[in-house]
Amino acid sequence: MLTNPQLIRISKTLSYHLRRRPNAIGLTLGPGGWVAVDDLLAALAHHGKPITHAELDEVVAWNPKQRFTFDPGGTRIRASQGHSVAVDLELAPVDPPATLYHGTGARTVASILREGLRKQQRHHVHLSADVATARAVGARHGRPVVIQVDAEAMRAAEHLLYRSANGVWLVDAVPPAFLQVQEESL
Repeated sequence: MLTNPQLIRISKTLSYHLRRRPNAIGLTLGPGGWVAVDDLLAALAHHGKPITHAELDEVVAWNPKQRFTFDPGGTRIRASQGHSVAVDLELAPVDPPATLYHGTGARTVASILREGLRKQQRHHVHLSADVATARAVGARHGRPVVIQVDAEAMRAAEHLLYRSANGVWLVDAVPPAFLQVQEESL
């Protein structure tokens, strides 16, 4: 049984190598962002970061944001979203709920309302299905502000939205016309 600090450390290592720098340990993400579990474990061990298959299973099951997922056979693993390397997660467009949310820090609200939400260095803009999750995301960036996204109107305007395995909603961009401040924390 891993301790909480060990779980966090391994989760950060997996995020780094499955979302940002797979080549740093000699991995290449396959279609859908998948990599063989055995290849991942061997690459980590070869680069001085050994973990066991049982520890990997524990981290994937524990991760509160469900950042990683195994394929149905348990032989491949991938990050659910948040990649900064080129990868097609092979997600099909899904009809979203009427409203989605985006959490941010107060200092970025004016530019977001002016320019819309852009994916920056990621492949997609990340949206939440609930205010509480968006608020928690925003809190990582200072005083949190929750921005409401009119997902129903976006879909009607033929914007494609996707839902990752861990429930995060993904879209290429959100134009300002679909945004309004939902909640500002004091």
